Amino acid sequence: MTLLDGKKTSEVIQDEIAAEVAQIKANGGKTPHLAAVLVGNDGGSVTYVNNKVLTCERIGFGSSLIRYEDTVTEEELLNKIKELNEDEGVDGFIVQLPLPKHINSNKVIEAIDPKKDVDGFHPTNVGRMVAGLPAYLPATPAGILELLKRYNIETLGKHCVVIGRSNIVGTPMSILMSKCSYPGESTVTICHRNTVNLAHHTRQADILIVAVGKPGLVTADMVKEGAVVIDVGTTRVPDASRKSGFRLRGDVDFENVAEKCSYITPVPGGVGPLTIAMLMMNTLKAAKKEVYS
Repeated sequence: MTLLDGKKTSEVIQDEIAAEVAQIKANGGKTPHLAAVLVGNDGGSVTYVNNKVLTCERIGFGSSLIRYEDTVTEEELLNKIKELNEDEGVDGFIVQLPLPKHINSNKVIEAIDPKKDVDGFHPTNVGRMVAGLPAYLPATPAGILELLKRYNIETLGKHCVVIGRSNIVGTPMSILMSKCSYPGESTVTICHRNTVNLAHHTRQADILIVAVGKPGLVTADMVKEGAVVIDVGTTRVPDASRKSGFRLRGDVDFENVAEKCSYITPVPGGVGPLTIAMLMMNTLKAAKKEVYS
């Protein structure tokens, strides 16, 4: 079994981006700038956004963090998005999800200029991805592709089973794994909460990608020998032995599943760090106008 080390891979990618940014600055070019909008005080979201800001500092990006209380109105948030769309100093920006229930997330996503949509959630970028045109890919699926690529994992003709159909991970992941490129060229099955006999499908997977947020959902009897397992789940579960009072647990029962796998991601330290690295990659592309010239 080989551990797919997302933390180490992320650091390598960040070093590559930092070197390119240093070269851009040396040539008199503009410093890439990422802005993040954070609404409320959700612990996971705050940590995630703070990590993004720290990563920007590490690789030489400019960054700005705009914070609102969870009582902010939809109109006020949409006005800020319009302002960021028009700000030539900002190359890309994200609005951290989830948003409070009184704010329509789809309306917010659609208000973002596709050229600055470095999360890759805008319908224009999703459509371009499906059509095989240059696009900002959603960061988590892009990170998984990068992990498969850098570990030289064969995907051609493999059966890939994706559990979860969210617009953030599951659905784009299923599309990308079926694309005529590497990583890709796989036969894809997508499973969800209404799938009958889930284990029947997962036991056929050469590559199993799980993104549902249900700790320990995938057990050893659901995985075939030699499978590649990618665990996207990161759920906080109580743990009195930890100073924080919790620990992160994935959707896969790692301890028992790992011994059956050829490759597997840990939680934490697997997919999570790559999500931030690929967000930075999208921001660099935005600054270079690689996707939308």
